[in-house]
Amino acid sequence: MSLSPSSSTSSASAAAAAAAETILKTGEVSAMIKQGFLSSPTKILSPLSSPPPHYKPNSPTTLFDMISAEEHQQHRHQQHFPNRGNPSPLQDRIKRILDRAMPGFSVGGDVALTVSARDGSSASVSVHRRVLSGRSGFFAERLRRAHSVEICDCDDVEVYLEAVALMYEVDVKRRLVEERVEKVLGILKVSVAIMFDDGIKCCLEYLEAVPWSEDEEEKIISTITELQLHSLAGGVMRRVSVEPSTSYKADDIFSQLLAGVLQAKDEKARREIKSLISGLLREDTFHQNNISKRLDVSRETLYHLCHKCLSSLLLCLSEAAVMDESRRDRGVLMGEIAREADNLLWIVNIIIDKKMGDEFVKLWADQKELASLHSRIPCMYRHEISRITAQLCIAIGRGQLLVPKEDRFSMLQRWLDGLYEDFGWMKRACGSVDKKMVEDGLGQTILTLPLEQQQAMLLNWFDRFLNKGDDCPNIQRAFQIWWRRAFVRQYGADQDQSQMQIAVCDYPS
Repeated sequence: MSLSPSSSTSSASAAAAAAAETILKTGEVSAMIKQGFLSSPTKILSPLSSPPPHYKPNSPTTLFDMISAEEHQQHRHQQHFPNRGNPSPLQDRIKRILDRAMPGFSVGGDVALTVSARDGSSASVSVHRRVLSGRSGFFAERLRRAHSVEICDCDDVEVYLEAVALMYEVDVKRRLVEERVEKVLGILKVSVAIMFDDGIKCCLEYLEAVPWSEDEEEKIISTITELQLHSLAGGVMRRVSVEPSTSYKADDIFSQLLAGVLQAKDEKARREIKSLISGLLREDTFHQNNISKRLDVSRETLYHLCHKCLSSLLLCLSEAAVMDESRRDRGVLMGEIAREADNLLWIVNIIIDKKMGDEFVKLWADQKELASLHSRIPCMYRHEISRITAQLCIAIGRGQLLVPKEDRFSMLQRWLDGLYEDFGWMKRACGSVDKKMVEDGLGQTILTLPLEQQQAMLLNWFDRFLNKGDDCPNIQRAFQIWWRRAFVRQYGADQDQSQMQIAVCDYPS
């Protein structure tokens, strides 16, 4: 006998109902609830959610009814509180934000505020029309008639609600104490967007008062510029800039600083500050906001200091040349010469870094009196001075100085013999001298000269090296290149190699 579909379904339902009643009587439902397969039918719901329809906690029910009610309850619960069972870190943070607000969100609130971010996070809270309208121009406009507001695509849900929560504060500035700079910048952006004037004012007061890291400074200035708050953020901006009418001339500042280093009495402090100033001057001073671009040392200031150093060095050498051993301590005089030479070398390095050294090469080549005194003083007193010549050769050899050939040749004519004589002392007494760097720079500088001048200088070196060995710079590589130029490659179109002769140029011995 066949059964109709309806009668078959009815029979199956009746059988299932009977089985469910048996399970209820045996207490197996309680066991299932304890094991986590079912939720308790008497679970307390949030006061903000409504119970499932037709649900009566104290009335008898079947297992099917319980399952149906549970599924409906979970669906409703998921709609109101998507992660209530397992709150996310974002929800925890937002709850703490709301708990701090006075008198508190969701207590008598009459407006629904929904905030969602571009990353997909969102939150809905109940707020008070009177509070938001009273403190925010944005909400005052939006809440004239509406009972809900939805904010989409904000940068950060948490920061947005933090800014809204501050509207409940009587003392907004106090709430910002010990906050991170990055958080306050986020609140500042929201406060500007919602026209929360007290929030803007207190964020700027906070930023003016707290210390910044250099990374934070860049973000603060960038944010103020982006939000066009310069007129309101005068206190903040005065930490990084001055009004043109009250600022000192950059050259006056640098001249004072550099002169102070040159005249320093404590040697250790002088070395430390020299290193500090050199590092700062090497930094790229171009920034997006151009705040420090205008603060750069000028050629005039640097060369003024160079002339002062040369005068001091000349005075020391003059005294050393006529030194009466009974009246002056040799060690003191040696220290003074070394100090003045080191001062001049420091300024020269700054000039080279600033790409202004071409003029100094000519100035150094013109120091006839200084070079004459240098040749009359023992190497132990004067070797520091030869470091200046070595540094200029290194810069020319690296292409850092573009100097006319006449000035290059004149400098070597004036100072090269002294460099050869002092090289051994430079290596032993000056820990900062890199022997190979000096040799490479000298060789490359010689090779920039016309071939006949290369020949004269390298033949002069050849004799000195054979007699002094390691106490003379080893520029064999430059000698090899000159040799190939002179005898192997022969770039001149009409030159006859069979008639090649070595010309001897006058060179001061």
